[in-house]
Amino acid sequence: MGDPKFLRRTYDTPKHPWEAARMEEERRLVQKYGLKNKRELWKAQSTLRNFRRQARELQARLRAGEVQATRENQWLLDRLTRQGLLPAGAPSLDDVLALSIDGLLERRLGWQVFQRGLAPSAVSARKMIVHGHVIVGDHRLTRPGYLVRRGDEPTIGYSPTSPFQNEDHPLRAAMREKARAGAGTEAPPAAVPAEGA
Repeated sequence: MGDPKFLRRTYDTPKHPWEAARMEEERRLVQKYGLKNKRELWKAQSTLRNFRRQARELQARLRAGEVQATRENQWLLDRLTRQGLLPAGAPSLDDVLALSIDGLLERRLGWQVFQRGLAPSAVSARKMIVHGHVIVGDHRLTRPGYLVRRGDEPTIGYSPTSPFQNEDHPLRAAMREKARAGAGTEAPPAAVPAEGA
């Protein structure tokens, strides 16, 4: 059981720590998604591994004809659909087994802020979140690893008290100029204003 002061680790580390191909892939994912360190990647991999384990167990129980397994199957598929990890159509357990680590990392708040054009890079999006400049709905979130639900995506914006709320902030002006230079004559992606602002 252990002492409650010393919590047990909730993620698995690689069994072989010095594999060049795996280390290069981890480095690529950490840089692309703006993760703080490899520990965040290992936590995401453990979460994905748990979803796949549940799907395999449910497939076996469904083949055995358990009634409770059909309910748990629907609960798992509904949960992953709300999280945005599965398509909104009629997902199946095979879709759960086909999930990739990229799909899970793209649901993180840091990546969503970057993709919506609120930050110039994934690393700066992480800094904005940690410093309290980003809200989801009416709530200020300071965890870049928060998994954004599909219904909460339109409510991501700058906090009303954030200096980034001002259109003339130097960072936002630089992002607009960069978008104009990169897209030619196209308009830059519009930043989503915060609700109630």
